[in-house]
Amino acid sequence: MTQMDPTLVTQARTISSEVPFDVKDIFFSRTDKQGVILSANGLLQRISGFEWSEVIGAPQKILRHPDTPRAVFQLMWDMLKEDKPAGAYVKNRSKDGRYYWVYVIAAPTKDGYLSVQIKPTSKMLEKIKTMYRELCAAEAAGMKPEASAQEMLGKLKALGYDSYEVFQSYSLATEVNERCRRLDQVQDQVPKRFQMMSEAINGVQSETNLMTVSFNAIRTVPMNMRILASRLENAGGPISAISVNYGSMLDEMATWVRTFVEGPESTFARIRDAILYGQFLAYLSELQRETIQKFGKQSDTIADHVDVPAEHAILTEEAASYKREAASALHIVEVEATRLARSVLDMKRYVTGLSSTRMMCKIESAALSETGDALGGIVDQLDACQDEIEARLTKIVELNTVIQSNTTMLRALT
Repeated sequence: MTQMDPTLVTQARTISSEVPFDVKDIFFSRTDKQGVILSANGLLQRISGFEWSEVIGAPQKILRHPDTPRAVFQLMWDMLKEDKPAGAYVKNRSKDGRYYWVYVIAAPTKDGYLSVQIKPTSKMLEKIKTMYRELCAAEAAGMKPEASAQEMLGKLKALGYDSYEVFQSYSLATEVNERCRRLDQVQDQVPKRFQMMSEAINGVQSETNLMTVSFNAIRTVPMNMRILASRLENAGGPISAISVNYGSMLDEMATWVRTFVEGPESTFARIRDAILYGQFLAYLSELQRETIQKFGKQSDTIADHVDVPAEHAILTEEAASYKREAASALHIVEVEATRLARSVLDMKRYVTGLSSTRMMCKIESAALSETGDALGGIVDQLDACQDEIEARLTKIVELNTVIQSNTTMLRALT
């Protein structure tokens, strides 16, 4: 039976021309390097409404709906050409003109590409629909795919995703987790631990950003100390020296934070990207495993059109390759997390230097009768900010420990 069955058509018309399918369903297709469909599962054939003779040998774009901006495919192809898997929300079109939304994960193989697709059910989809409408309007007005892709990256960054790779990892995790919740499935340990590391590295970024706020709050301290020293003339010499020393340490600490968190080659970016790539592969591997289990069981006629054992072999081989790539990503996480632990120790030495400066300020404050109160106010400000910085560093150490302990557990699981 195809989706042209009268009962299915009647059901579809009651939901604004959307082709219905269940959250438990998984689509599968495999193409050559030019995007020509070589194989698919029975679900794809039924929901698309095309006969098998129209599916096999047809270009994948026969399923493309005009409401999906070309920017999406531009970004996906850019990643696939780099031999990386890519994920995206896609609105497909059935043979009779109706539509259905999927979250598709495409991955390169030796001879082409394969994809698995699930039903997107998270709140993220509504944000994507709005974005796609804006991009399609821009493309209809003449915007080229490359420019549209850059526009999409800008919109994703405004939502908090620094790159498309970051977005696809979070969005896939979001969709699979929501799918598990709706199906009352227990999440597998491997993606679950990658997600725990993802949450931890996000926490590291948050703590680092808050630490920067603390730095900014005391940036005026050295200047205030110099102003105070100038009023004391000769007696202000020690305070002036303290201000110079304190300002120098603040500059070194600010440089540490910028080096750690800013740019694609920073320690933070390397850890985050490796974690997210491993997470993406772990979720993909789980979907692949489910696809293997279901493939060939969704249509009585599929064996007449597709070599089911051969497709099982290809899917199994690719799932194994995802596991190997995830292990490589895990190694990067281990190396960078160790580097982060050492780096935090360096930062703590800077904080110890601040403690010495603060103590010197207290001594000077006690020695000065007329301006001791003013210097005492500065010392109180230093106390509060240093306590804040030390608390942030402690939290970063705790979060990094979460990352390191999960890498150990993942080594045992994989």
